Amino acid sequence: MEQDVLCFFDRKPEALPLYETFEQKVFSELDGVKVKVQKTQIAFSNRHNFAFISFLPVRKAKDRPVVYIVVTFGLGYRLESPRIDAAVEPYPGRFTHHVLVSGTGEIDGEKGTDKAGG
Repeated sequence: MEQDVLCFFDRKPEALPLYETFEQKVFSELDGVKVKVQKTQIAFSNRHNFAFISFLPVRKAKDRPVVYIVVTFGLGYRLESPRIDAAVEPYPGRFTHHVLVSGTGEIDGEKGTDKAGG
């Protein structure tokens, strides 16, 4: 595990296993993935950024679990799923989706989320 990733989780170390599970899933399914740790998010890219990990408050505080990460990904269409907490269209034909993940079992290949790297 890279030191900058560990530093990203300094304030929320209990969320690190969620990130590790997500990272393993991405690396097992896609080649040539690079990880860039920034101040407020961790970006995954191959030719382009395709997924981001953050602690965005996509739910009201009372509805948020204590331990979570937010997985953000973009698609050319709005994906309908009860797992998506927020979806916005910042540009015509470009939809950004936010999924709050609070358990490692939620990191799976649900149709749509596994297309993020495609």
